[in-house]
Amino acid sequence: MRQFKRYLVTSALPYANGPLHIGHLAGAYISADVYVRFQRLMGKDIAFICGSDEHGAAITLRAAKEGITPQEIVDKYHGLFKDTFEKVGVSFDIYDRTSADIHHETSQEFFRTLYKKGVFEEKESEQYYDADANQFLADRYITGTCPKCQYDSAYGDQCENCGTDLSPTELGNPKSTITGNTPILKKTTHWFLPLNKDEAWLKEWIEEGTIAGEMTHYPEDWKNHVLGQCKSWIDSGLHPRAMTRDLSWGVDVPQEIKGSDGKKLYVWMDAPIGYISATKKWASANGKNWEDYWKSDDSALIHFIGKDNIVFHCLIFPSILKAHGDYTLPYNVPANQFMNLEGQKISTSRNWAVWVHEFVEDMPEHIDALRYCMIRNMPELKDSEFTWKGFQENNNNELVNNLANYINRVIVLTHKYFDGKVPAYDPNQDLVGIYGAMETSYHDSELLSLFDKLHVLCDHVRKYDFRAALNTLMDISANGNQILQFNEPWKAIKENEELVKVVMNLSLQYCTALSVGIRPFMPAASDRMRALLNLDPCTETGELDQLLFALAEGEDIIPTGHLLSKPEHLFSRIDDEMIEKQVTKLHAMQIANTESTETSAENKIVEKPEITFDDFMKMDIKTATILTAERVPKTDKLLKLSVDMGYETRTVVSGIAEWHKPEDIIGKKVSILANLAPRKIRGIESKGMILMADNADGSLSFVSPADGWPDGMAVK
Repeated sequence: MRQFKRYLVTSALPYANGPLHIGHLAGAYISADVYVRFQRLMGKDIAFICGSDEHGAAITLRAAKEGITPQEIVDKYHGLFKDTFEKVGVSFDIYDRTSADIHHETSQEFFRTLYKKGVFEEKESEQYYDADANQFLADRYITGTCPKCQYDSAYGDQCENCGTDLSPTELGNPKSTITGNTPILKKTTHWFLPLNKDEAWLKEWIEEGTIAGEMTHYPEDWKNHVLGQCKSWIDSGLHPRAMTRDLSWGVDVPQEIKGSDGKKLYVWMDAPIGYISATKKWASANGKNWEDYWKSDDSALIHFIGKDNIVFHCLIFPSILKAHGDYTLPYNVPANQFMNLEGQKISTSRNWAVWVHEFVEDMPEHIDALRYCMIRNMPELKDSEFTWKGFQENNNNELVNNLANYINRVIVLTHKYFDGKVPAYDPNQDLVGIYGAMETSYHDSELLSLFDKLHVLCDHVRKYDFRAALNTLMDISANGNQILQFNEPWKAIKENEELVKVVMNLSLQYCTALSVGIRPFMPAASDRMRALLNLDPCTETGELDQLLFALAEGEDIIPTGHLLSKPEHLFSRIDDEMIEKQVTKLHAMQIANTESTETSAENKIVEKPEITFDDFMKMDIKTATILTAERVPKTDKLLKLSVDMGYETRTVVSGIAEWHKPEDIIGKKVSILANLAPRKIRGIESKGMILMADNADGSLSFVSPADGWPDGMAVK
């Protein structure tokens, strides 16, 4: 793998119209942070660039919905992003924003240069127009029926139900999100990037890693799903893509260009240029030359993104860079796939998410555990899943029982036997006094093993295999524990103090190595470990490189006689109550969101995607009678119901308190989905779902069987 003089690392610019969830962390931010911190520890010149993506139709839509300006929306979420990233330890060198003046200037300069070079094709096309609103409609201002899955609320650029990329004219029954009216097609003029003309060199660059025969990168180092998605697009034939939009919010097309009035740059023309404008600002503030990072063969450009952004970073942005001239193209784009949540896709629209800013408020002492869980379950090659129970097990069984227990044992035993000082030992005794005559001492042979494991960890990080790197780190901790268990210093101290000196010195070398090796993954834990060892915190200025050199030379990495700090626990356990609280919160958020959506859907007829007869037959709908009903404490909408199923009595939690008083529904005949998987809501296990029907006023009525039906009868 090629080594570079400097590295420019970017994480996808988060879109400033909603908070960050754990899927974002696992997709583009924790992975990049691990890589950057590692390279700093190896003494590399590296810049970590990111910022808020603050333009596009979705932001104006949210602003209109909340009755505030787009600037107020982006200010709100930009501030939330910065605070959240800082609290979870994502160490950007700069976190900027695309509403900054330097970004507008840089984006306009790009457009101007491509325009003067004759790169763009000016085309007249038909675009949806809302006559009542007197404006053209960007993709996100149009909803309609997805041609693939028949979802009736697909956007003009993508169906959020099935993930299909769309164009507005593909939608059935298109509606303007501004007025609700059916839009008309009206002619407008825009500038297009002719990707079809770049198809040949993009194909060579993606598949062979060359441009005009000159090697730029190694495709075998790229992830298969990244290459596969790019090849699929290229094989299907690339088409010109509009680089401008008719919008009121965004970067203006340069005014000197004829026909620019009312035109803004397309978000995928201006957003990735945010990496460049942010680099300019960072370089200016730090006495650097930004062009060294963007226009030098000695620099590697690496984009960390989620799989939904692959095409933009691997085809569209490279085409823009190459058309401009002199820019370095991406050396790698290690895109991750998606993280799911408790068996479902994370969905912001359904409020099915673990919001990161809420996590750091609820569980600030477990941010290290969150980072650990994100890396351990990182969707590097396929979709992965986060569960609260799995999070608890990761923390308690691996961080507490393995790593923290090992560090604590070493510190405690050193204080107990050697007054908290790193013990000196007789190397000659070590050569012959433990396992008989050895060419290499036990102490030195174990340090060589440690050196080898650290090298394996480094190789994994360089290959963007962060899960394997973390596993190697935990293997080092487990190996340290094995050294203690095998030699049993708590027994040997009575008969062979020299052996105990060797073992405890070796164990402290291991702990010191772990305090550095853990830094990319859990930086706050590294600080705590260094404090326990009474060592200065890592400043990420080549410490791992220096440590490896010392081990290779047979030198100790913590000196004999060094006084340790008093023992403290490195991580704390997570109890069942804390996890149950988070699970309850997750389901309660979804219920509240569902009820809100149902209420706001007044007079709207919704047809869900088509299912098969077999799908319907999987549902076990039974008749039942409500025996008792009471409000769930501290909620406005939830009722706890006890229902007679004929063959058993069940508890069901239902969000109907807004329309039905508990005392009014006792004895009510109802229909219940009986084979719905149980789930806990506000600490109550709910086994089933009461079927309800929407009324025109937004209220809900029971779907009741006819009088005289016994309980437990199947509804077919």
